[in-house]
Amino acid sequence: MLRRDFIQSSLICGVLTATGHSLAESVPTTYTLHGTDVYGKKLDLKDFSGMAVLVSFFTVDCDLCTNDLKLMREFYVSNSKKKFMLLGVNLDNNKKDLDDYNDLTIHSYPKDQRFPTVWRNAPGHTDNFGTITTQPTHFVLDHNAQLKFKREGKFQPEDWDNLWLAL
Repeated sequence: MLRRDFIQSSLICGVLTATGHSLAESVPTTYTLHGTDVYGKKLDLKDFSGMAVLVSFFTVDCDLCTNDLKLMREFYVSNSKKKFMLLGVNLDNNKKDLDDYNDLTIHSYPKDQRFPTVWRNAPGHTDNFGTITTQPTHFVLDHNAQLKFKREGKFQPEDWDNLWLAL
């Protein structure tokens, strides 16, 4: 094996391990998501083609999720004009929880600070992000909807740097 090939395969294994993936798992080359946002508008991840996208899976009663989404909202407001999109994917079993959360955000944030949010359990919702076992879980996708990195749990300080690099 050439040294370059060894280094490249070692880096890939390290990235897969750091992002919580194993070599046995199938990692999509391009991520997809089709659904309806909380306002009833059809939403497709392809709508954000050419943008870096932070897809955040959360539940309403998750304190870590609430804190991460607050910081991510600030990042979204500061960078939405730089080909960046924040997309929330709610994992609650009860849609009423999401509706109550949405009512609160409508009254708490100006329209330009609200990011698209979908309910993963909605009829017709499909995505290929796999099983989400940790709240929150964040995926940063590049301009081609390919994974830059994944974070299970609280967004870390180095994640903000990596998110900047994805823009």
